[in-house]
Amino acid sequence: MTRIAIVGVAGRMGRTLVNAVQQDDNATLAGGIVEPGSSLVGADIGELAGVGKLDVAAMDSLEDLAADVEVLIDFTTPQVTLANLAFCAEHGKRIVIGTTGLNDEELGALDGYRDRVPMVFAPNMSVGVNLTLKLLETAAKALGDEGYDIEVIEAHHRHKVDAPSGTALKMGEVVAESLDRSLKEHGVFAREGQCGPRDPKEIGFATVRAGDIVGEHTVMFATEGERIEITHKASSRMTFAKGAVRAARWVAGQANGRYSMQDVLGL
Repeated sequence: MTRIAIVGVAGRMGRTLVNAVQQDDNATLAGGIVEPGSSLVGADIGELAGVGKLDVAAMDSLEDLAADVEVLIDFTTPQVTLANLAFCAEHGKRIVIGTTGLNDEELGALDGYRDRVPMVFAPNMSVGVNLTLKLLETAAKALGDEGYDIEVIEAHHRHKVDAPSGTALKMGEVVAESLDRSLKEHGVFAREGQCGPRDPKEIGFATVRAGDIVGEHTVMFATEGERIEITHKASSRMTFAKGAVRAARWVAGQANGRYSMQDVLGL
């Protein structure tokens, strides 16, 4: 049984992760972390998640869990994630990171732990999304240099704070790498006014933020006479949570290193 602690256990994703761990026969919930000083410190995390009393109290310090936990699952903020990586390095723990919105400096800091911490870092833990990434790699190699324009369209709920989504950026990176292009050079993230005709090598992005959309991503390959669209739609956060728990069970048996969901799934 992999002993898992969830950071940000009182949030929307945190509560879903509690449910996912409870549904997994090979994992057990060893703890949950809330913000320091939160009024929820001491609350039963099962009751917070709506799954009933689990006799596991919410805490505001990882130090209190150091002896009981094998793997942290972290869907928080870049600053919190980096602090949790430092904790894992100090205490010999593993971590699954679903945090998005890291800038280049923060990504560099995260990568600096690859020789000290076994970690799975992925912008999307969904099995379906990671299969979609493989499909995009194949499609890009077959179509991208044959006159097909490439656009990435994503939609999420009104509360999401970063744009484009980490998943959309990962999709763009997979396409760009398959075509020997640089997303930094060829990614176009805004169009307004007289922006001129489209550069054939552009990889365009469009972002929607509305309502309670869990997550929708489409990559379009369009040319004169036809359009191919590869789409993934998530209707529940549970798909991300189950993937994260699967990653936690997998990384519990790995050596130090930075891994992706492609590694977890053997893709």
